[in-house]
Amino acid sequence: MRKTHHLLIGSLGAAVPGAQRLDLGLDHPSHAGLLELHLTTEDGVVRTAEPRIGAMHRGVEKLFEVRDYRQILMLANRHDWQAPFFGELAAARLFEEMMGLPVPPRAAALRVLLAEHARVTSHLGQLSWLAHRCGHSLHEHREQLREVLVQWTGNRIHPMVTRLGGLAAEPDARAIPALVEALEAAAEATSRLAIGAECEGVAPVPEGAVDAWGLSGPLARSAGVASDLRRDDPDYADVLDLLEIHASTGDAAARFAQMIGEVSDSARIVARLAPRLPDGPVNSKLPKIVKLPEGSGHLMLEGALGRTGFRVVSRGQKTPWRMKLRTPSFQHVAALEVLLPGTRAEDVETALASVGWVVGDLDK
Repeated sequence: MRKTHHLLIGSLGAAVPGAQRLDLGLDHPSHAGLLELHLTTEDGVVRTAEPRIGAMHRGVEKLFEVRDYRQILMLANRHDWQAPFFGELAAARLFEEMMGLPVPPRAAALRVLLAEHARVTSHLGQLSWLAHRCGHSLHEHREQLREVLVQWTGNRIHPMVTRLGGLAAEPDARAIPALVEALEAAAEATSRLAIGAECEGVAPVPEGAVDAWGLSGPLARSAGVASDLRRDDPDYADVLDLLEIHASTGDAAARFAQMIGEVSDSARIVARLAPRLPDGPVNSKLPKIVKLPEGSGHLMLEGALGRTGFRVVSRGQKTPWRMKLRTPSFQHVAALEVLLPGTRAEDVETALASVGWVVGDLDK
């Protein structure tokens, strides 16, 4: 017998009468916002899945068009509030590349540390559902990482520390040792998480879906696809041996295992690079008015959930003519259409908790 289900994931779903709410936990990124999911089941198995998005659409791509290139960095970190640093970093690197603006070696190295900090903070949120099922909490470790960010940037969530040509300021002397310590503690905590047998075989990634749906990040790597843009990034040249694939079966268990492994990878990356930081300035001198040359460019980097980047079209003015944002959450949620069919209805929660998305990153 076929049944239809109207699922609402996120805190905004409480205001919708008659719908079935699915709560992945207060610390899970899905709690803030809303994802609407229409399922058809037959004999307790999902046959069709249709995600409906846009509840928190803010038109960010049009907002970029009325901001200058310095201001865009502050807006670019607002969509993925689990790992906002990647937004400001991707925009800055694209603009720097088009301007031919060099970044001091120390600033480039410090950006790597901030990126891995953001990656782990995001993964701890995504893993919070699993931690709760294991009788643990990762909240304390996320708070510890946010306190490190306060020491470094003065902000808990949105760093707003990236500047064209480098960073706003040198970090506090306590910040980098505190970051190494916090990441090591997070890696130790996540290594204790047990992935139960109930996660095995849940919502496997179909063959060919990684390319067909533009999947990336831990979701692609856990399906055995060696997709990691850090391997092509010269700033990661000294740590390529630490970028690993930790699982390859493509199911929920593999996705959790990949994120757990990546927390440890990031901790080791920062521990290796922190003592080797080059000396020198952390920013470059800029003209009073910043303009990109006429033309277009694009850049993607390896964000916490996957490929994050921008395409910009410039007419040689101090604001862009057009700017397009590429987010992994949009691709991952769209792929639920092929990930969920064949999943038992009682396993839908497990599948959703393992995929990885942030509503702001999804709806833009």
